[in-house]
Amino acid sequence: MFLVGLSGGIASGKSTVVSILRELGCAVIDADVIARQVVQLGTPAYNQIVHHFGEEVLLKSGELDREKLGTLVFSSPEKRALLNSITHPPIRKAMLRQTLRYFFLGYRYVILDIPLLFETRTLMRYMKLAVLVYCDPQTQVERLIRRSGLSKEEVQNRLAAQLPIDSKLPLADHVIDNSGDRDSTRRQVLQLHAKLESSLGYLPTRIAAVAMAAGLVALMWHLVRRLWQ
Repeated sequence: MFLVGLSGGIASGKSTVVSILRELGCAVIDADVIARQVVQLGTPAYNQIVHHFGEEVLLKSGELDREKLGTLVFSSPEKRALLNSITHPPIRKAMLRQTLRYFFLGYRYVILDIPLLFETRTLMRYMKLAVLVYCDPQTQVERLIRRSGLSKEEVQNRLAAQLPIDSKLPLADHVIDNSGDRDSTRRQVLQLHAKLESSLGYLPTRIAAVAMAAGLVALMWHLVRRLWQ
């Protein structure tokens, strides 16, 4: 198996690309979904967030008020770093578990949908391919305002928490330009899918795994024979 990192910017249309990849049968691990799961009511990360940020970031139900917490951390780099230090370790553990599951199910590659892939850099070393979902900055701002209802200042705060999308272009191995319509995006995703399907990048890992399994079987057979002698 090999890993494909998929990232973009806020409102660049990454969800559209992911939905098309899933239609094509690709294994996709969504870090955003996992991020919501690891902070559910009663989890260790939830308890740490309440301890550090207070009960004002909670809804009446006791669950996290994601909008309020987002406004808080996007206006403060220190608070954002604190939140990341709480949530990133359990997110990475969950992603690793899901990746191993797909490996044992026989998938040749897994796509990891990671919003801050290019910002953190720590996971880039594990990716055979880094894919950027791009749209021009003006379109990005317009989409985010239209989608979220945030003020222009709040939008700028959220965009400032990520690398400018244009600066991510040289870091990517493959770019999907989502500035146009869905049909244009779909054609580009189909090209990416064909590239992934034809890749043999999974072979070294798969061969190593088979060799290791064969070695374990041989060792167990040797031990069994000795026990019966």
